[in-house]
Amino acid sequence: MARAQVSMTVNGEQVGREVSTRTLLVEFLRYDLGLTGTHVGCDTSQCGACNVHVDGQCVKACTMLAVQAEGADVLTIEGVADGDTLHPMQAAFKEHHALQCGFCTPGMVMCALDLVKRNGKPSEAEIRSYLEGNFCRCTGYHNIVKAIAAGAEAMADEAVRE
Repeated sequence: MARAQVSMTVNGEQVGREVSTRTLLVEFLRYDLGLTGTHVGCDTSQCGACNVHVDGQCVKACTMLAVQAEGADVLTIEGVADGDTLHPMQAAFKEHHALQCGFCTPGMVMCALDLVKRNGKPSEAEIRSYLEGNFCRCTGYHNIVKAIAAGAEAMADEAVRE
């Protein structure tokens, strides 16, 4: 089996490992780096549980090889909070009860952050459209949509204070 050296910045830390050239980015993050917040839900790019940001773009880590992230800047759910202080989007998910089992939550938060980066004040319809490809089997999406709207507002308020 072919192997390659891969290096990238993950959550602000430079990392490098030798991996099989067939190793998926989600496998590298979970099994090589121990960052288990990025979930493997479907293995077919359908559920969004594996969403991470690669060079500022939200991607499904189950459809990307680790070697494709060579030299990239990768942000996982573990890199979103500031120590013990939740990111405003994470806090909004908690406050608005936008989770039950929590399995989909990391991917939903990463997707929401990507949306807010692109559109700081998304409408409900825009939020619902952007969440396509992110499945939650426990909740209706109502509270998730409310949480993303509240998180976007909190992020805007935080940006104004800075």
